[in-house]
Amino acid sequence: MSTVTMYRLLRAAVVSIAVLGVALAGSPASAEADPHEAGKSMPVVSVGPQYDTTHVYVASQDIDAFVDSFVATFGGKASQRAVFKVTPTPSKTASQYIQTPVGMLSVFAFQTPIPYPFGSERTGYLVTDMDEAVRTARAAGADVVVDTFDDPIGKDAIIQWPGGLYMQLYWHTKAPSYGPLETVPDNRVYVSAHSADDFIRRFLRFSHGKVVSDNRHADGSELGRPGETIRRVRITSGFGNMLVFVTDGKLPYPFGHEMTGYHVADLDATLAKAQDVGVKLLSPANPTAEGRTAMVEFPGGYVAEIHELTK
Repeated sequence: MSTVTMYRLLRAAVVSIAVLGVALAGSPASAEADPHEAGKSMPVVSVGPQYDTTHVYVASQDIDAFVDSFVATFGGKASQRAVFKVTPTPSKTASQYIQTPVGMLSVFAFQTPIPYPFGSERTGYLVTDMDEAVRTARAAGADVVVDTFDDPIGKDAIIQWPGGLYMQLYWHTKAPSYGPLETVPDNRVYVSAHSADDFIRRFLRFSHGKVVSDNRHADGSELGRPGETIRRVRITSGFGNMLVFVTDGKLPYPFGHEMTGYHVADLDATLAKAQDVGVKLLSPANPTAEGRTAMVEFPGGYVAEIHELTK
């Protein structure tokens, strides 16, 4: 083969590789190039915030006090309690669902040791199709740490996002039907500056969400650090509200222990009602960029944020 012929073949190969690269750049596999555009091609798997539950793990001896105090504080009702196996490996837990105007809870009081990684997931998101939701989560960059498994009323999986956030996806064999919430709670997320942009980008792709606000110089007093600044990102999607705090992790107690923030019309009245039923006030009301906030602990150890919006 002549030198000229070899040169022509080599040049043709280089051109072919370049063309292939351009084609791949426009394919879903290269979604990192433009995550907002990539999200448009992903299926919508959310159902609605009234179906999103905070997962609360309490000791068996505390479940009555916790459920009663939560309903007394926020209103609503609790389901009948039953004992199930809710994990893919052998286990047994008393389980109860709490439906309130300000958000839903799934309460677990395990009667056996809790299999890993259960207890790490903070929320359960109802999805339209489990297989599609798992594929979408993977495509958006989540790790599926517990693959799809059956539970007594449907299917579940646990995923993890960059930055360490665990959440559960669930699907019911018989679709539930709940009315809208009076107020949608905040899924409160704490991430480092190193992980924040990656997490936000990927979660937006999965959820088809949007950033409502992104304050890189928010007042740190909201997290017990007056005189300092934090980054505060508010996201909304078909899964509800998410409030992302980007910090260096040097948080005074109890900040970072809470998973959910509950929106009420009158913060002072709610705190008074809560304290009347044994709820501890951990952090008194402080101003935020949107209103006022306080931190409480329910019987059994569940820490929550409660806020009212004035802006």
